[in-house]
Amino acid sequence: MTKPVLELRAVAKSFAATAALKDMSLAIEPGEIHAIVGENGAGKSTLIKIMTGVHRPDAGGILVEGRAVTLRSTQEAQAEGIAAIYQEPMVFPDLNVAENIFISNRAGGAWLDWRAMFAEADRIVAQLGVTLDVRRAASGLTLAEQQTVEIARALSLRVKVLIMDEPTASLSAHEVERLLSIARALKAQGVAVIYISHRLDEIFQIADRVTVIRDGQHISTRPIAEVTEEGMVREMVGRAIDSFAVKTQANAVGEVALSVRGLGRAGVFRGVSFDLAKGEVLCLAGLVGARRTDVGLALFGIAPATEGSLHLDGAEVRFATPRQAMDRGIAYVSEDRRKLGLAMTLPIFSNISLASLGRFLGAFGLVDRRAEGAMAEGYRKALDIRAPDTAIEVGKLSGGNQQKVMLAKWLETKPKVLIFDEPTRGIDVGAKAEVHGIIRRLAAEGVAVIVISSDLPEVLALADRVLVMREGRQVGLLDIAEASQERVIALAAGTGAGVAA
Repeated sequence: MTKPVLELRAVAKSFAATAALKDMSLAIEPGEIHAIVGENGAGKSTLIKIMTGVHRPDAGGILVEGRAVTLRSTQEAQAEGIAAIYQEPMVFPDLNVAENIFISNRAGGAWLDWRAMFAEADRIVAQLGVTLDVRRAASGLTLAEQQTVEIARALSLRVKVLIMDEPTASLSAHEVERLLSIARALKAQGVAVIYISHRLDEIFQIADRVTVIRDGQHISTRPIAEVTEEGMVREMVGRAIDSFAVKTQANAVGEVALSVRGLGRAGVFRGVSFDLAKGEVLCLAGLVGARRTDVGLALFGIAPATEGSLHLDGAEVRFATPRQAMDRGIAYVSEDRRKLGLAMTLPIFSNISLASLGRFLGAFGLVDRRAEGAMAEGYRKALDIRAPDTAIEVGKLSGGNQQKVMLAKWLETKPKVLIFDEPTRGIDVGAKAEVHGIIRRLAAEGVAVIVISSDLPEVLALADRVLVMREGRQVGLLDIAEASQERVIALAAGTGAGVAA
């Protein structure tokens, strides 16, 4: 039998009083696709950093092809044949593709043999089964092409183990298929691929074996043939979850909260019309480029509409700024929590109070920290934000817990209309179920909810009605009883008939 190409034995790692990994043992075989799954906060990020030399373990050991090694940096890990690609690729936009591929292993004298470099870059890209001009500037690459460049860079370093950390979170369906094909091509060449994703359907498509971790501990490792989705989820979260069944009946709703007629922004989208009732969940669905997010930005005043009308509680309104929308009871939970949703270097309590800070101002305009802290602590408990206290920097939380902090920020504004843009992107199934439960609870309390989502099972689990968009136009408005994945996709792709908007 061959030795594992990478092995962790009883690895432990703590940060202050928090144990991120406990007695973690894991063996990766050459030429396999090994999926690692777990909730946000389960220890996956720490595990990656241990394997790539960013962190050193407090206890335990690492073996590469049976040899004990000490990885003190990413360079040392790369020298051992271990590399990683992430959800957000790191390419140099001013360099061409070939230069990006060889940026980590350029050696030799002052002169560069461009012809040889381009030829070698072409050869490496061809190994991946994709077409990519290695002479073009990286600044014009799509996200999927940037990831291809990073994978090619790893191959140039003679990688033995490639870690893919949430590689498809921001990709279209076509780009996802291409990435999975690349992973299979690497496997065929004997490269071990460690695949980390919250998208369980991808795990079943691509993995040979699956390891489940929870609370920093190894729970199980099994061949994919012995794994069921229900069993995997139960091991990940420690309980059964049943929150993704297709909704078949709409909620009982109240009077109209928001009325939209002919909404549009010049050159971006047009012709969006709907009524949103109190207690209703309206989901905006469509393919990449459908301009669903632009509708949300217009409703919140970030990128104001240039045509059409809005009526809120029967009165016509126009929002030129987010502050105007917030003052009328509209909140917007952005899809990009790191850039648009949270201040990563501030503590939890400061982030939660950010959109409603005026409520916590005391004498002389000073923030009442006691009241602010009590409010934040209430949300920490209510939303199960996994942190020892609310003084922790948000940037140190897992993605799912960051999402809950951002949600708490907007819930504190007491919104009438709450817009969620990709509310569960990049979070695990347990956190996803919790967010779904919160959305349902808000609707039951009379909040009018708009959910913009690329996840069709999520749309069909949450929606009372589904508004389908294609290339900046509304092409369908379906009651949940008549909606299905096939019908929504047909409308979004322009290949079938639906209910006219």
